[in-house]
Amino acid sequence: MAYDVMYTAQATVTGEGRKGHGTTADGRLDVELSVPKGMGGDDGPGTNPEQLFAVGYAACFHGALKAVARKDKTNVDGSTIESHVSLGKSDEGLDLEVELDVTIPGVDQAKAEELVEAAHQMCPYSRATRGNIEVKLSAKAV
Repeated sequence: MAYDVMYTAQATVTGEGRKGHGTTADGRLDVELSVPKGMGGDDGPGTNPEQLFAVGYAACFHGALKAVARKDKTNVDGSTIESHVSLGKSDEGLDLEVELDVTIPGVDQAKAEELVEAAHQMCPYSRATRGNIEVKLSAKAV
């Protein structure tokens, strides 16, 4: 598939992979990496790839939600995306699973569900993971 590149993020990880150090080329992200206790690590002070993915997916999904809401002329100010990225064992090895809990104030439940589904179709993270990992969505109108 051909497309026009709008932006490329560049990052480098050194050390022991999940127990190392990560930086972006522009210096905006500079993180220590630690292995969670649940994965046999020391639960050190650093972050981990699942946390980074959770933040990235939630931010991307929120941008998609805002875009579809603008097109629909629906106000989603105050909306939030809570993401849960789980790493677990399967027959094939280690796999990811994602849950996105979307809260949208000021709309009814049907509209919240419609916007979340439209955002899921637009979001680049959703499109990249579709058919590869399980992504569970929940929409909550408040």
